[in-house]
Amino acid sequence: MSTTLLQTMDEQTMDEQTMDEQTMDEQTTDELDSSFGLLPPREPTTAEKMRGLPWSIFTNLTNTFFVQFTFFGSVFVLFLNQLGLDKGQIGFLLSPVHFAGLIALFVAPYTARFGYKRTFVSFYTTRKVIAAFLMITPWFAARFGPMGALYYVASVVILFALVRAIEETAYYPWVQQFVPNAIRGKYSAASSIATTASGFVAVTIASYVIGISSGYWGFQLLIGVGVLFGLVSAWASAHIPGGAPIPPARLRQTHTEPMWTTLRDANFRRYLLGASAFVLATLPLASFLPLYMREQVGLSESQVILVQTGGLLGGLASSYMWGWAADRYGSKPVMLVSVFVVLFLPLCWWAIPRHVMVSLYLALAIAFVQGIADIGWAIGAGRLFFVNVVPVERNSDYTAVHFAWIGLVAGISQLLGGQILQLSQNLAGRLLFLPLDPYTPLLLLDVSLALVALLILRNMRADNTVGVAEFAGIFFRGNPFRAMSSLVRYNLFSSSEQLTVLNTERLGWAQSALTVDELLQALHDPRFSVRFEAIISIARMRPHPRLTAALAEVLDGSEVALSVIAAWALGRVGDPAGVPSLRKALDTPYRSIRAHSIRALGQIKDYESAPHLLAGFLTETDKGLKMAYAAALGGLGYTPAIQSILEFLHSMNNPGARSELALDLARLVGKEAEFIHLQRQASSDETLALSSILSQIKRATKRATKNKGVQRAGHDMMQGEAIQQHLSSAIEKFAAGQKEAGKADLVSLIYLLPACNNGPTDQILRECALHMDGSEGEHGEYLLLAVYALAIYSKV
Repeated sequence: MSTTLLQTMDEQTMDEQTMDEQTMDEQTTDELDSSFGLLPPREPTTAEKMRGLPWSIFTNLTNTFFVQFTFFGSVFVLFLNQLGLDKGQIGFLLSPVHFAGLIALFVAPYTARFGYKRTFVSFYTTRKVIAAFLMITPWFAARFGPMGALYYVASVVILFALVRAIEETAYYPWVQQFVPNAIRGKYSAASSIATTASGFVAVTIASYVIGISSGYWGFQLLIGVGVLFGLVSAWASAHIPGGAPIPPARLRQTHTEPMWTTLRDANFRRYLLGASAFVLATLPLASFLPLYMREQVGLSESQVILVQTGGLLGGLASSYMWGWAADRYGSKPVMLVSVFVVLFLPLCWWAIPRHVMVSLYLALAIAFVQGIADIGWAIGAGRLFFVNVVPVERNSDYTAVHFAWIGLVAGISQLLGGQILQLSQNLAGRLLFLPLDPYTPLLLLDVSLALVALLILRNMRADNTVGVAEFAGIFFRGNPFRAMSSLVRYNLFSSSEQLTVLNTERLGWAQSALTVDELLQALHDPRFSVRFEAIISIARMRPHPRLTAALAEVLDGSEVALSVIAAWALGRVGDPAGVPSLRKALDTPYRSIRAHSIRALGQIKDYESAPHLLAGFLTETDKGLKMAYAAALGGLGYTPAIQSILEFLHSMNNPGARSELALDLARLVGKEAEFIHLQRQASSDETLALSSILSQIKRATKRATKNKGVQRAGHDMMQGEAIQQHLSSAIEKFAAGQKEAGKADLVSLIYLLPACNNGPTDQILRECALHMDGSEGEHGEYLLLAVYALAIYSKV
């Protein structure tokens, strides 16, 4: 035995050594292949990517302060205006940042060889340092005048633009690599929330500083602070994984076609054209909106900067919704709905009242909607680009062409916007109730171009699971704001079973299709109470095929407690698609499931099942199930069941059951709401309620006597002198609180009534009269039912 054990240990040791040698050989081969460019660089694992996403978000968050305080916010446009530059010159200075994107076509291969991450971090840091030179612009303005300031700022902007273009060329393929596609929408939403919140803080600070400062020192302070935040952002970006250098041999292996061949891709061309139209529609207006607010609307410089907070709040409020919707329903609906909203915003800016106190608040409201649309476009179009347009194997080519093309269009848009304003500077007057000013042509051009973008992008190939109209319709059913609030709570704040149950309940109260997936998820939660609450919440929803199918599955399942509540929920939802499962459940051995299924068929109005339900009622011996059958037959208005239900009512002693059976009979001949109203009145003061309804019957018969042209059969039959005497006597007796005497008059009245063609009502009246001569406690339902049937009989 010991010899065998030693032999086995020796064999295991030799096997391990062999495996180690093979692994070392494989690693050495991989390293050699990688060094010769035969293997691609190792892509980060999903775990590494997830660890890097917070660093990416922090990079974007801190960079927001740099963006708002330097080249890309209202501060920069107001700074240039403070230098004495005209709108054409401002448009010229805003354009190099975009035109520089053209160099992406030439530097893309080099960024890949140098490494996307290394390129980005190096040039990202460099551009922050370049921005610092803006702080000495006032010195050039004082020494060399406005033209000297123009040339100096142009030099800084051009240098900044070139460095930024190289950095952005590396960033696009890198971001496609380090963000998992499955959560790209949610990542974009989280990043947008972070940047919007920081942007709100930055704009608020900028508005305050510009408001209390004079001259240039406020602008210089903001630029300096922005540069410091930019350097922190550059440090954080170094912690994001991926972006390793690609060896030349590997590049030659993957880049076998020239970069321009990407334009053979029809979907890519359509995306470029649609995005170009959108950029032309939005960028010039966004750039010159601060001047429009100050010159035409009459806001101060600090108020102009404050208007940005409206857009930031809109983005903050909608970021999670857009990101979640893009991942769930696809990028295309999110993108197109955003473009549709943008289509109307220039008209809102045009119609805003001028030089009044309310102008600021209306501008904030429009900016809020603008922020919602802008972040929707950013998330929808961005996700569409990376998930559905750019193939991973040629991502650097596609992203370089995209960046260059959009940069060219954006640069042209800035020049075009500035020139339009220069050419229309003397425009004045009114068009109907709208003022004409130098900005009117730009606003109208924006509307036209947004419409063009919408028409182009609607034909994009994408991964959307619903159509655009269906997606937009989701937000008009139920309460979308309550739905988004409940989604955030359910996904982010359900840390315990109690909170999960509470948040699941909120999903149902929203009554919005936006919460369908979360309700289905809750329906499969391992915690029973969560599953139970999910069924109740689904019952509050409007009919939805996926929810109905899920309830049917639970009904057919093995958890009896949940099957019972699922049957009830199907009845409450009222979706006819649930009928087959409910019919099938009638044969289950569990009486509770059968009872709720029977009632549900009545609620759904499954008229085809009525004969089968009556047959079941007649043969069933269990009183609970007979109650369910009666409720279903009453709900269906199946009058052949009247006599059987009347007999069942007479046999029951339970007050609650008797009351329900009386309601079932009332449903068979009249309206449920009217009988419930009579019951509620009677519960407060029974004799007064009875006197009141009988008085209405008497007045109706008198009106019919005066107007023979509209007289009807029931009224004719109520015209007998003896009948009218008993009716008047019953009214007086009930009004005086003499219930038994009033009941006797009512019984005599019913026996005097001739039979009419309204058979079901006759049956109920005569059965009630037969049983109303007993004690009032036992036959209280008969009295109410008789008065209600009399009202139906007389066609009140």
